[in-house]
Amino acid sequence: MKSIRGLLVDAFTDEPYSGNPAGVVPDADGLDDAQMQAIAAELGASETAFLRSASDADRRLRYFTPTTEVDLCGHATIASIVHLADAGAITADEFTIKTNVGVLDVAVDADGTAWMTQSSPTVRTVSPDTERVAGALGVDPSAIDEVRQDLPLAVASTGLPFLVVPIDFLSELGRAAPDDAAVDALASEFDAVGIYAFTFDTLESQSTVHGRAFVPGAGVSEDPVTGTASGATGAYLHHVGAFDGGGSAPGTSDVSVAEGAPDELRFEQGDFVDRPGRVRVRVGERVRVGGTAARALDGELAVPRTDDDDILEAD
Repeated sequence: MKSIRGLLVDAFTDEPYSGNPAGVVPDADGLDDAQMQAIAAELGASETAFLRSASDADRRLRYFTPTTEVDLCGHATIASIVHLADAGAITADEFTIKTNVGVLDVAVDADGTAWMTQSSPTVRTVSPDTERVAGALGVDPSAIDEVRQDLPLAVASTGLPFLVVPIDFLSELGRAAPDDAAVDALASEFDAVGIYAFTFDTLESQSTVHGRAFVPGAGVSEDPVTGTASGATGAYLHHVGAFDGGGSAPGTSDVSVAEGAPDELRFEQGDFVDRPGRVRVRVGERVRVGGTAARALDGELAVPRTDDDDILEAD
């Protein structure tokens, strides 16, 4: 049986076993959809990126959860970019990847930070019942009502749409106990892939927000650190004028909401599932998401035959 190289790379962190693990298959040419799905299921990461050759970009990336293909994945893209840079494949200032949502620009800074330019942002406010949203997330309705007048709920996207739900304080966000079926039903009703709940109350004073992402419809009850949701939420914060008020954001963040949006936003995520990671977001005409990554595993995967239902073996 043929074998193929497979990696687990932890994105949005400098340390293995934190951040968000992504599968990376560097040479996926020749694999069909069933084989890629089987490999993603065997690796077990929330998403696995399959790198393929492309005629209209430097690489073609496809992303599979353990159960389905998704159009875009931020942390798997960052993991792939860092791997390509480590392998010496990214040597120019300009490098492009083709995804199901289009061709995106990527780059790597001298300090190892990988950046992806996401799709043009869209934001539309929505008005679901507070009790229903709170019930789906397992939070007190007042945690949403306290901030909803200034920060409306919205569906925001920079490639994947998320229902963005502001929460008043970190303690309430940390107590969230989502109902997967209710989250999936609510997200689906608003044509979103999942829910991203956030608060300006942060663990670290230099952070802008703390977030949690729930995507049960894609087989991911809670995603540790989410690049696509962070980019979408950065676009949302600019769209609703979150930094145009007076005073400071509630809680421990040093972020000022009186002096306009900072040049770069810093998103905390993953701490409540013991996978802490940090995402850098820059919002302009396009949204850029950045972070580092650390390799946790590098080995060989047996490639399944398309007519073979045997379990994949990894070593």
